[in-house]
Amino acid sequence: VQLVESGGGLVQPGGSLTLSCPASGFTFSTYHMRWYRQAPGKDRELVAAISRSASSVYYKDSVKGRFTVSRDNAKNTLYLQMNSLKPEDTAVYYCAAGGLWPGDARGGDVTYWGQGTQVTVSS
Repeated sequence: VQLVESGGGLVQPGGSLTLSCPASGFTFSTYHMRWYRQAPGKDRELVAAISRSASSVYYKDSVKGRFTVSRDNAKNTLYLQMNSLKPEDTAVYYCAAGGLWPGDARGGDVTYWGQGTQVTVSS
């Protein structure tokens, strides 16, 4: 099983990034998918989730209206479009598969994890 995040980097406040997470080794379309993040010294937190068929989405309150989660089941890929980025969005972002809907806030029910990609929002 592989989940490989990409698209992170350094961006100025107000900027945008799109994270991608191609998956392999499991039946992607049968898993709810999520994005988590963890900032230094803080607990991991659930940022966004998308159901198997993309019929339902969930967002953490602080990212609503700025982040958009999507998936392409034909390409086995999860995405996170992040706009109007703020310094407090700085963290390592992880894609994750499995668990109940919308998922445990700290990821305790995740089946598969990616290795993470660093997002830094700074001027």
